[in-house]
Amino acid sequence: MTKNLLALALFFCLSQALEAADAKWHTDLPEAQALAKKEKKLVFIDFTGSDWCGWCMKLKQEVFSTPEFNNYARTNLVLVEVDLPRFKPMSPELLVRNTKLQEQYRAEGFPTIIVLDAAGREVWRLGGYVDAKPVQWIMTMESLKVKAGLAPAPKAPTPVAPATPAPKKA
Repeated sequence: MTKNLLALALFFCLSQALEAADAKWHTDLPEAQALAKKEKKLVFIDFTGSDWCGWCMKLKQEVFSTPEFNNYARTNLVLVEVDLPRFKPMSPELLVRNTKLQEQYRAEGFPTIIVLDAAGREVWRLGGYVDAKPVQWIMTMESLKVKAGLAPAPKAPTPVAPATPAPKKA
């Protein structure tokens, strides 16, 4: 009995830890694109100034750090952070690579979110902050999966047959 309770408690703790864990953010776009192609997922790129951009920090806190977004992202997205900090230490190689990506994708402001399909084609772009809840981001990503051919289009609701009036009693 004690072993069963211990096993149950351990399982509960591990499942809570997994749920609370943030989804993995990659810094190597080609590696992320290869993973997305293999796993048939969207590539979600966040161009950010993590240590100076107030809107970037707000977006991270209000959306990207939430359990709802992280649970969704772990199974549906390959996340990529392209960070261009002003004060945070970063290797010169990564800074050069991120600057080139910023130029390549024309990310002119921060935050800029770009979503690529599994083949690397841009399917969506958002320049700037938008006040949206995690569920709204998730709904947008779901529609983009359909647009990218990674999910079937939702079926139209089946019409309900008109109600038949109850027979009149004589």
